[in-house]
Amino acid sequence: MPTWNTGDTGFMLLATSLVMLMTPGLAFFYGGLVGRKNVLAIMIQSFVSMGWTTVLWWLFGFSMCFSGNCVQGTDLLGGIIGNFNWAFMHGIDINTSSLVTTNVNGIATPIFGNAGIPMLVFFAYQMMFAIITPALITGAFTNRVKFPAFMLFLTMWLILVYFPFVHMIWGGGLLWLWGVKDFAGGIVVHNIAGMAALASVLYLGKRKSADPGFHNIPLIALGTGLLWFGWYGFNAGSEFAVDQITANAFVNTDIAASFAAIVWLILAWWLEKKPKFVGLLTGAVAGLATITPAAGYVSTKSAVIIGCLAGLICYFAVSWKNKMGWDDALDVWGVHGVGGMIGIIFLGIFATTAVNANGANGLLHGDSTFFDKQVVAILISSIYAFAFTFGMLWIINKITPVQTSKEEEDLGLDETIHGEHAYTDGLG
Repeated sequence: MPTWNTGDTGFMLLATSLVMLMTPGLAFFYGGLVGRKNVLAIMIQSFVSMGWTTVLWWLFGFSMCFSGNCVQGTDLLGGIIGNFNWAFMHGIDINTSSLVTTNVNGIATPIFGNAGIPMLVFFAYQMMFAIITPALITGAFTNRVKFPAFMLFLTMWLILVYFPFVHMIWGGGLLWLWGVKDFAGGIVVHNIAGMAALASVLYLGKRKSADPGFHNIPLIALGTGLLWFGWYGFNAGSEFAVDQITANAFVNTDIAASFAAIVWLILAWWLEKKPKFVGLLTGAVAGLATITPAAGYVSTKSAVIIGCLAGLICYFAVSWKNKMGWDDALDVWGVHGVGGMIGIIFLGIFATTAVNANGANGLLHGDSTFFDKQVVAILISSIYAFAFTFGMLWIINKITPVQTSKEEEDLGLDETIHGEHAYTDGLG
């Protein structure tokens, strides 16, 4: 029987719980940002992912992500997707260790995991990432997608977009072998979700019924607080151990979020003439998304720069989106898509093995090839996620209507689709 590291295992159970809390946090965040008659419609899309994604993860999702690797040729499609050896959690029990290695140039090289932590913990931790990633996309098409179409979208997007990128980068697939780094999900979570959001917006077009915009700023603040709190598990937990890298990722998470929030606040105060609370909250989320891929690979000084640039760039990305007239209702592309994208690029610039020996040296530390790999990975992931999402929506629309009618939008999706209301004192 393996000897478990109780400290590492206990920490990872806590980190898993923190990441789980992020999905309800996202639901509150999005729920406050929409009008009163669409609160439940946006929130259920996050909560249903907690249920349905778990089902898919147990059936075959975990296996598609982490079973097999391209070094040994045991995965599928040349390192794009795993195999089905662990479907239904076949071969995994309470005594299975999470550490998985492969032989690279005669050296046993870890792919993921920790010999002192059960595979069940790794299974659960990664499942929480799978739950929240498609939920992020829902903010882009709020108020205008039918629920049956969303359920098909959730299923197909996980299988065709999310699972392949998890395997390619974290599961021993093609990009992992090539040397691409992504500490906690700049590509795997934020960039592909952001590009999927952009594809959804361009496919669906603008809402037919005008939406009054956010109706409950305290709800947005509550959601931001839960997201920020959970993000410590999201980033620090991605080290999958308790060591100095864990501490570094934890501190970098807070630093980047804080600096990005203040930069966004200052920009809004200067350009919009008011210190906007929603701007402060949005800036914090932008900083969190941007530091995610780099959290365990860069110094705290670099995290300060990354946070400041995240607030600056994401603010102007959202402004540009507004000028283009894209109806990305809750700024998923401008915050998560752009944040994840620039986070991977910043990783290629600021990464240093002085912080993490298992990382790489970025452009500022003498390795231009690593920077080039990160940029190419961004291009690949952006094109892949956008094209597959756009095509997927087209196919789903052939099966069941994707977009709601103007009448449904006028009355609100809470009533017309779900037959419920978030508030009993009238609709707005």
